[in-house]
Amino acid sequence: MGFLPTYLLLSAGGLALSLAAPKPATTLPARALLPYGRTWLNPQQQLELISSAAHVGFSFEGTECQMFVTLPNGQDHNYLQYELDGVYQKRLRVTGGTSAPLRITAARAGKHTVWLYKATEAHTGPIAIQQVTGKTIKALPNPKLPLIEFIGNSITCGAAADASEVPCGSGAYHDQHNAYLAYGPRVARALHTNFVLSSVSGIGMYRNWNSDGPTMPQVYEKLDFQAQSAQQWNFATYSPQVVSIALGTNDLSNGDGKTPRLPFDSARYVSTYLQFIKLVKSKYPQARLALLSSPMSSGPNRALLNRCLTAVQQQTNAAYPAAKPVAVHFFQPMQGRGCTSHPSVEDHAILAQELEPFFRELLK
Repeated sequence: MGFLPTYLLLSAGGLALSLAAPKPATTLPARALLPYGRTWLNPQQQLELISSAAHVGFSFEGTECQMFVTLPNGQDHNYLQYELDGVYQKRLRVTGGTSAPLRITAARAGKHTVWLYKATEAHTGPIAIQQVTGKTIKALPNPKLPLIEFIGNSITCGAAADASEVPCGSGAYHDQHNAYLAYGPRVARALHTNFVLSSVSGIGMYRNWNSDGPTMPQVYEKLDFQAQSAQQWNFATYSPQVVSIALGTNDLSNGDGKTPRLPFDSARYVSTYLQFIKLVKSKYPQARLALLSSPMSSGPNRALLNRCLTAVQQQTNAAYPAAKPVAVHFFQPMQGRGCTSHPSVEDHAILAQELEPFFRELLK
């Protein structure tokens, strides 16, 4: 750690006074970071990244910085991912029980910017940042841009999308998560907006893929989308211009083949959806609502889901005649090339390209 030189000044009486120039900051504590997404500064003053793609930005000088992170819930491992100077780099494996820092290196000396993202979802457990060290470390605020909130399931999480490091069928479920390259963040970057992801794998509107709950309406207000959690999310933190809801894939699914499952109940799906919209509107009364169908649904299921969403759209517009009308996008069917037939990172690029004109119109 170097020091700036001391400069000598002469006072009016001719005495030499020494003024040391400020020393560059070398440590950025977690409390000084400016996070975006669902996060929490815990009692240990660690910043917990909770939701998918929750992120922080900072700049440093030189060729390297170090991040001290921990897994407060005792998980074996988790994943971060990052941009360096505006270019996506890779995922970083965070191993539980280690004190060794994660290092980010740049090919050339100079000033660099880093945006650090949580690659996994809330149910994977938080990743806590303790501090970031390096030369002249400074926290970066998120740009002041319009915000889109993407509510959804595993597809919105970017789950099972990235088998580049751990092959499908091996490792833990979250080993193939890549929230940064999911369709929502891709759309947001293309349209120069901010984003937050409120998503949980397997979750549905009135039932989940292999259970009756807890569903998204039951956990949406919880900080970490866990029904038993005592911590509520503060919805005053953000004011999205658009709230996107993509729930229905799991309601329509046939389940795991083990848990007893009744046929899809379209009336219950629509009525629960309408109640959830009422909840969302209570949090964000000025937001435009965008309902997305499922790229994983085809044939009769696709037609059924589209009819349900049309009914939700019509009934919501009738119930809120003074509000901006609800928009609906019906995905083209897709055969996912990721793990367990989920969209791969390449498929997410296709989904994002399909969605860009839709969201661009809503942001006008």
